[in-house]
Amino acid sequence: MFDDPRGPIEKYLWGSFVINGEEHSGSGDDRKGKGKDIMITAGVVRRWKERQGHVLTESMVERVLESGCDILIIGNGAEGALEVPDSVIDYLNDNGVARVMVLKTPDACRAYNELFRKGMDVALLAHGTC
Repeated sequence: MFDDPRGPIEKYLWGSFVINGEEHSGSGDDRKGKGKDIMITAGVVRRWKERQGHVLTESMVERVLESGCDILIIGNGAEGALEVPDSVIDYLNDNGVARVMVLKTPDACRAYNELFRKGMDVALLAHGTC
């Protein structure tokens, strides 16, 4: 689905990311790394534990606001199944995120890498399946 050996996101396949050489996949007891839903802020990968269901809410994005990023990319799944209401984008903008990009997860990984390598203040929330 996505492959970029220059990274930091090196690979994305359904439910699995390789970031800086570390695999992040699965959920529950079979989870590797941070799991299949990830958050990257200031270059650090964390588990996006708040993501539940397929309609994004303000509570699912609150933690990313702590990073103070200028740009947030939301990977809404391999097939775009995670719905991102305009109200959530407005909430992010109202709380300091200048630009919000909603893309299918492979495209979100590509955009994140490009902006990160340009030195932009970018964060990523990515749903690894659907």
